[in-house]
Amino acid sequence: MNVDASLDKTPVRTIGVAELAAGAAHLPLLTDGGVLDAPVLVVELDGAPDDLLSVAADRARDCDRLLIGRFGGSDIEEAPELGLLLDALDLTYVAGPDPRERTVVGADDLDEAIAGFVAAVIRNPYAALTAGQVLRAAETLPVPAAIDVESLGYSTLQGGPEFHRWLDERGPRPLPPPAPQEPVLIARDGDTLHITLNRPERRNAYGTQLRDALVEALGVALLDDSIGRVVLDGAGPSFCAGGDLDEFGRTPDTALAHLIRTRGGAGRLVARLRDLTEVRVHGHCVGAGIEIPAFAGRIVAAPDTVFRLPEVSMGLIPGAGGTVSVPRRIGRWRALHLFVTAVALGAERALSWGLIDEIAGR
Repeated sequence: MNVDASLDKTPVRTIGVAELAAGAAHLPLLTDGGVLDAPVLVVELDGAPDDLLSVAADRARDCDRLLIGRFGGSDIEEAPELGLLLDALDLTYVAGPDPRERTVVGADDLDEAIAGFVAAVIRNPYAALTAGQVLRAAETLPVPAAIDVESLGYSTLQGGPEFHRWLDERGPRPLPPPAPQEPVLIARDGDTLHITLNRPERRNAYGTQLRDALVEALGVALLDDSIGRVVLDGAGPSFCAGGDLDEFGRTPDTALAHLIRTRGGAGRLVARLRDLTEVRVHGHCVGAGIEIPAFAGRIVAAPDTVFRLPEVSMGLIPGAGGTVSVPRRIGRWRALHLFVTAVALGAERALSWGLIDEIAGR
């Protein structure tokens, strides 16, 4: 199937709760010829009839499309009857600051936020839909199984038109040079193992050399029972700028790549070491730069830290465990917002959402 260019001109489609309950979102997702029809729908929540909320929630849980709630009322926390439906939707936007409820994202301009989300879905509908599917499927799975689901979705998208369009737009890139020094440093202080990502010249990009060295270092903590604490940080201006883009698109064997991501990546190891591990982040933490830390028991961020998950904009989904680690900290709803929009998240909002546990110096 090809991405239909007409999607770029598709207006935001909005339905009411009564229409959702009546099955308006359950028309076939694929038209004749395999063209996507309305991969995302906006559900207007203002004035929702109480007697239809349960039925609408059941419909939302069983929908093939992304369903994004819109609430323009003064305070969604004063509408507890909406809770069941908010939980069932993929995400809801409200006007104003973030509520405590993690199914919801606050926005200064409600319609602008929704239009931005819809435009991002329309640009990369396969990746956005896959992100939503993986988030739902992995929500209740054990971490290793959930990482497997993520990687299978990632491998599927590697063969899709959206990722190949991104590669074409990026253009050819040379392979990254070998590390001029040890890509990961290890130091022992009593029962504490200190691990430092050490490719500052590449902003500690999570490329093959750094990944393998990090996995080896984490393996030390798993094998040595005398280690009671692991501290992970990064040298240079950023903790980790995500996957090394110069390596993207070079995997000749997606089946092998799946096994490397799931059995040779750092995410599962940090999850196993969760209770021992503190990650200290700073600068730009992109993709794997927050996906892997989010598995840790504690994340401390410098005040100027910025987080971003841009994979959907590349025609992919997070592939270093982010569809597992991030939603277990902030919920699948806000995770989908970050994945689809690729918006930058500052330390203050990250702290209020629970993506990090402390801002250094506070």
